[in-house]
Amino acid sequence: MFELASNSCADTSRRIGLVGALVLLALPCATLPSQGGQGAAQKVDLIVIVKSTRTMTLESGGRVLKTYKVALGGQPVGPKHQQGDHKTPEGDYLVDAKNPHSQFHMALHFSYPNAQDRVWARKAGANPGGDVEIHGLGKGYGWIGPAQRLSDWTDGCIAVTNGEIEEIYKLISVGTRVEIRP
Repeated sequence: MFELASNSCADTSRRIGLVGALVLLALPCATLPSQGGQGAAQKVDLIVIVKSTRTMTLESGGRVLKTYKVALGGQPVGPKHQQGDHKTPEGDYLVDAKNPHSQFHMALHFSYPNAQDRVWARKAGANPGGDVEIHGLGKGYGWIGPAQRLSDWTDGCIAVTNGEIEEIYKLISVGTRVEIRP
């Protein structure tokens, strides 16, 4: 469906291991609940990610269905400008592919870089990168669960627990809008 790039979330195994170590130290603090209603069987038409609050909200017709706590790229402040900067993008995108067999327990790929990202990169003489997703945890790391949110560990993706991505995956269609705010 899409090709993994060298700056993909696959380069984050070392960070996942670090998160695993943090789990052992902070397990009692790892019960950060998701906010909002159950999300029922409605299809989501907008995903809003607010980086400063580490939240991802699913909306349908302007109504909030559910809000999740998330982990971001290892350098979360500021927009993604180039491959390897470990930043989560900011701007407007679309879910352009769903991958049920991702190495990160299901993934929703989105359309980064958009036209603005490509213009910036061209002017700066940089490669904007790509392969940014909303995904669960890597194979063998599902046990980390909500504690994965204790640290920003991805290479620019948005991470939720495996149970959460299973719930989210069912509600999202290719073409769903994604808005990422600072």
